[in-house]
Amino acid sequence: MTTILFENARIADGTSPEPSEPMSVFVEGDMIREVSPSINSAGAQRINLAGKVLMPGLIDAHVHVIAGMANLGQNAKLPDPIVTVRAFKIMGDMLMRGFTTVRDLGGATSGLLAATQEAPWPTPRLNICGKALSQSGGHTDYRGPYDDTPTPKTGHALGNLGRICDGVPEVRKAAREELKSAAHFIKVMANGGIASPTDPIHFLGFSREELIAAVEEAENAGTYVAAHLYTDKAIRRAIECGIHSLEHCNLITSDTAKFAVENGCISVPTLVTYEKLGVEGPALGLPPASVAKVDSVRLAGMESLTIMREAGLPMAYGTDLLGEMHRHQSEEFVIRSRVLPAHEVIASATHVAAKLLRMEGKIGCIAPGAFADLIVIDGNPLDDMSLLTDQGARMPIIIRGGHFVKNRR
Repeated sequence: MTTILFENARIADGTSPEPSEPMSVFVEGDMIREVSPSINSAGAQRINLAGKVLMPGLIDAHVHVIAGMANLGQNAKLPDPIVTVRAFKIMGDMLMRGFTTVRDLGGATSGLLAATQEAPWPTPRLNICGKALSQSGGHTDYRGPYDDTPTPKTGHALGNLGRICDGVPEVRKAAREELKSAAHFIKVMANGGIASPTDPIHFLGFSREELIAAVEEAENAGTYVAAHLYTDKAIRRAIECGIHSLEHCNLITSDTAKFAVENGCISVPTLVTYEKLGVEGPALGLPPASVAKVDSVRLAGMESLTIMREAGLPMAYGTDLLGEMHRHQSEEFVIRSRVLPAHEVIASATHVAAKLLRMEGKIGCIAPGAFADLIVIDGNPLDDMSLLTDQGARMPIIIRGGHFVKNRR
């Protein structure tokens, strides 16, 4: 069994504004076995981290690993083998940026999850909802206003982010099918979206009864519902219906943020995607109608961070990037650090995200019993958040499950 001993490791895990005093971290197999000021372990590979910072592997709680194209309607038409190859490239690049766990918010299937566990190519740990649930004319219905082809009732093509279901019986069946197919949670499109053609941002997706049905099915299976949300009205309605994970939340108000705290919710802002969609989206095939929607949510994004922080609403790290824009994944750190303390931004990609994924103590921390998902940083990211960007250039070591995926000491 492989054993590694990190020495002189100053740990930055988001729990403190400064890195810890030098510590020793002992890795045995795929687990962290001991963390203390001094460890004696004969035979272990010893790595001196003097002058560097050790972090838990990063967690991105809002990705779409099958979105190889910004035009999601076109992406849904691609053959599964092409989507699979592109998804492995997307996930491999995420891992090399230090993201050892990602939560997919629509598209990745149990088959793709199984493939990541069997393939010889390293990928992040993959947490999935399967296909996101949308009503006809909602987010993930990519038919235009003049397209009268029959409503697609399923979304089995790998490149499709979602599936269409209308009415409580269809919502229940869709949720049950995704849970049967190994989904870790359920995703619903409860508000208008940017990438879809017929749902303006103010649009409320699903009736209350449909949302409550999805929540009940998730709770019956011991899990939760995440919802795509922008407007304050949609966010409050979702919370009232029992939804736990609040995605985006650009237009949230202080009162609703406090209401979310009272109900134990976690939000997942995704500001980097709006910065990049407006600039790069048109050249990458994003339809003009979608580009026109971007500013309606982008401009409020920074203010939403302050509103949620002042309310005490936990925020996990998310990016929601598409196509070639995936390369900007780490820039969310820099964007958030403009208004939030650095250690809180790091917390969003470590222990806060781990709590959302219901994997506390296993990921997002450096502690005995946690998976050995670790990254080493040249310098202190609490002083300079840009050290986490540039495609992992300042990460000489990345370990996923006790195995080196990068080792350039």
